[in-house]
Amino acid sequence: MFVNRPRFYILKGRMPVAVDDPAACEEFFKNVLNRRVAFTKVSPKSHVSTVFLCLDHSFDVEGPPILFETLVFGGELADDMARYSTWDDAVAGHEKMVKRVLEAEGASFLDPWENRVQSILYDD
Repeated sequence: MFVNRPRFYILKGRMPVAVDDPAACEEFFKNVLNRRVAFTKVSPKSHVSTVFLCLDHSFDVEGPPILFETLVFGGELADDMARYSTWDDAVAGHEKMVKRVLEAEGASFLDPWENRVQSILYDD
């Protein structure tokens, strides 16, 4: 990484905090609930996961650390990924990725059961 730039981070609430000791990051990283930002099962064949990375993934010496990642597992957009610097950007990016997956798979923004219920309730 870059000289005088923190490499390792943990979350305090939703705020990344630099740590000097890699063991602190390792301990934090062991529990997936510590690092999970969002998880959405989009369809039987795909899901979207957004996590805190603990390690700065930035290659820009002057930009902010890149500490969050959204990844698509399975389906039409498998392995599509986006990375972010803040919790809020990660949440917004997760929602955007879920919409992209739904569109790519030809799915509705409501689950099929909800579609059936709506068609029953609102069908004239």
